[in-house]
Amino acid sequence: MMTFCINNGQPIVNTSRLSKVTEQDALLVQTVQPIKILGALSWPAGVETKFLESWRAGKPELPVVHLEQQDYSKQVEVLNYIQTHCDRSHPLDNLIYKTARSYSSAARMLGAIGTPDFTRYSIELYGKPNDVYKTQDWTALDAADFFLRKTDELLGGYVVPPTVADIPVEVFAERLQKSIDDFFVDDKVSVIIDAGLSARAIAGSSRVRLRAGAMFSELDLNQLLEHEAHIHAATMHNGKRQRNLQILSLGAPRTTRAQEGIAVMAELLTLALDIVRLRRIALRVKAIAMALDGADFIDIFKSFLEAGQTEEESYQSTVRCFRGGDVKGGSVFTKDTVYLKGLMEVHAFLAVAIHDNRPELVNALFAGRMSLGDVVELASYFETGFLVGAHYIPHWASDLRTLASVLACNAFFTRVDLTHVKLENFIRLEEGLATGEA
Repeated sequence: MMTFCINNGQPIVNTSRLSKVTEQDALLVQTVQPIKILGALSWPAGVETKFLESWRAGKPELPVVHLEQQDYSKQVEVLNYIQTHCDRSHPLDNLIYKTARSYSSAARMLGAIGTPDFTRYSIELYGKPNDVYKTQDWTALDAADFFLRKTDELLGGYVVPPTVADIPVEVFAERLQKSIDDFFVDDKVSVIIDAGLSARAIAGSSRVRLRAGAMFSELDLNQLLEHEAHIHAATMHNGKRQRNLQILSLGAPRTTRAQEGIAVMAELLTLALDIVRLRRIALRVKAIAMALDGADFIDIFKSFLEAGQTEEESYQSTVRCFRGGDVKGGSVFTKDTVYLKGLMEVHAFLAVAIHDNRPELVNALFAGRMSLGDVVELASYFETGFLVGAHYIPHWASDLRTLASVLACNAFFTRVDLTHVKLENFIRLEEGLATGEA
């Protein structure tokens, strides 16, 4: 167990324990460097052209993709060693244990590409669309159905204008780079135009790649900035400043749900989350559920088309479900279920942290790549200075006065029963006020 002493009112951590943690941390960081999940699951660009040609000819064929199974047996051996030497009653050891286990599952998943075990490990890492919380009665699939149902009429009736992509990639890249530079004053995140990119944009921790010749919208600019730069890149750079715990810069698979949840919350609070983007996230959850139930690549592609996506968008969305799995259905990559789960969890986390007068947890949330549980469990290490606060914090989270007001109001709004509320009610309310009968 860790021991604390008091020196002039400041707690001091047992240095021998921390020395062991530091060694384990360094070994873990070194071991997992080769394990790249999304890189191993990427499909060749030419597959899209062939599939869409067969679709447009009226004779759709399942894509033929051969992804190599990855051999990380040596890494798994070291990760198992690390886990067996962790004292899980110790918060730092427990963090290292859970991170090592997460990467071990990811390594095994990549070693099982194209088999049912791939999905078994994927579910272990990211969950399923119909997972139910112990204290709640809803699932990510329920949330997806709710959002799609509420937005169907708005889009179908053309009440909400379509987003127009009219910004050339060169202009877009220049504007995005300037906004990123203004935020990352002490680090470099580059915007690159890539002629070989199949998707319109792919963002990493140190660079954002944009497809040459693509057109973008103002919303694309805001979404990439708030989601990718201000959250994913920022937490990585903040994690690199944790000299005593470098695993906070890794982006372990077990932190994906919190990371994507914070990023989608950022879009929501900055009004960058438009209706099409929300529907796209919800549609992916439903698609994964369908694919797990046996729907094949063509079935899922059709479902995206019927929901209003273009052929190119529908293809890319479908690939996200089947990368690493089986295009015949049943075996899929479940990562995209975490976006809605994470959004709900992050909203609840922020609301409870402010309700319980724990504002320091909001800053800690951005201090590295962590799960929400990590933020709570490691709180004392921020107090002692073993871990440092976030260097980069998105503007919406930097002022707790405004964030608290938004969350407080939203918490009350959810109590309002709209079942019997109609627009005509507001006329009757005004009439009642005017006649004294309200």
